[in-house]
Amino acid sequence: MVLNNLGVQECQSRMMRKCHVRFVGEGDAATYALLPDLKVEITAPQEPITLKLDPGSQTTGIALVQGENVIFGAELTHRGQAIKAGLESRRSLRRGRRNRHTRYRKARLLNRTRPKGWLTPSLQHRVETTLTWVTRLIKVAPISSVVQELVRFDLQQIENPEISGVEYQQGVLCGYEIREYLLNKWERKCAYCGVVDTPLQVEQIHPKAKGGSDRISNLCLACEKCNIKKGTQNIEQFLSKKPEVLKQILSQAKRPLKDATAVNSTRWALFNRLCMTGLPVSTGSGGLTKFNRTRLNLAKTHWLDAACVGRIESLKVLINKPLLIKATGHGTRQMCRTDKLGFPSRYVPRFKFVKGFQTGDIVKAVVTSGKKVGIYVGRVAVRTSGSFNISASGLVSGISHKYCSLVHRKDGYSYAA
Repeated sequence: MVLNNLGVQECQSRMMRKCHVRFVGEGDAATYALLPDLKVEITAPQEPITLKLDPGSQTTGIALVQGENVIFGAELTHRGQAIKAGLESRRSLRRGRRNRHTRYRKARLLNRTRPKGWLTPSLQHRVETTLTWVTRLIKVAPISSVVQELVRFDLQQIENPEISGVEYQQGVLCGYEIREYLLNKWERKCAYCGVVDTPLQVEQIHPKAKGGSDRISNLCLACEKCNIKKGTQNIEQFLSKKPEVLKQILSQAKRPLKDATAVNSTRWALFNRLCMTGLPVSTGSGGLTKFNRTRLNLAKTHWLDAACVGRIESLKVLINKPLLIKATGHGTRQMCRTDKLGFPSRYVPRFKFVKGFQTGDIVKAVVTSGKKVGIYVGRVAVRTSGSFNISASGLVSGISHKYCSLVHRKDGYSYAA
């Protein structure tokens, strides 16, 4: 059970009754997750739980489904772009030092080979963070199987193993994969007028009547009004009075889906790692996920997409909102902080722990005297002097370590409800 803004006295009283209260989030949006005592053995038979994953380039949806009930949902936000930016910054700094003939790390030889299945650090991060949360959930829930969004048109092969050729490509789900691709590429709005929340039609940018093809690079989405108005006109003629829109559409049509490429590069690596957990792993296609979500009339969110992965008949959502998890990393190895111009500004202490705390821990400070009397819960920034800063609803500085008690250790993630 999850309680928002649970009172301190209520938390303490429930803890006295041998319950665990876990803090999630920061400041006014504080959320306390109340869990039963993990030391008490549960003898009643429990229905097995299925862990479902909807891997994404920026956000991965996670759902726990027990029978037809969705009992847990989470959205895991990755930091692949931050890793990529950090590597590019490091590369430029090293190259600059080499060009200036200052002290630098020598360039390594280019004859190194990469192992089979090697992924770039930003892509490998997506796999590792997803596996981290799969492992955590397996430890606290009786998970019996895992379902990952991976394969296309898998249900047709299950129903008819002899299906092949055109029949395999054009089945019940024909069109769902292309439509989902176009919805992501054109941001779920009309390419010509930008209208949203309206039925969209697949439109050929270069009209078919004048030699246009059905290639993905020649397809876009348009509302019915714009589609009828354009007819068989060339796009240059149709958008002659909107040169900016014309330029954007022509560039957008040739733009590859970087996020889709990232998912496509990591899906098999994630699948193979999931198989190593020892649980049975099954897969479902992206078109099937959308088909299930549309049939059940569910909102378009990452965690509900995860719940709709695979073959399902019905779903009953028992939670109101998911747990929002964001990968923040474990800090940096930088030995000194710099200003915006790159000059050293302050020294970084060698030891991260001060009085048993480190920057990023969630603490609860009960200040009983002085000008800052009150109770503060949030992330702490430690100082060697023992006077800490706490980010609660606002920044509270100068809180002594004597008033602080640990709520949650820094683990590289931030949480919100």
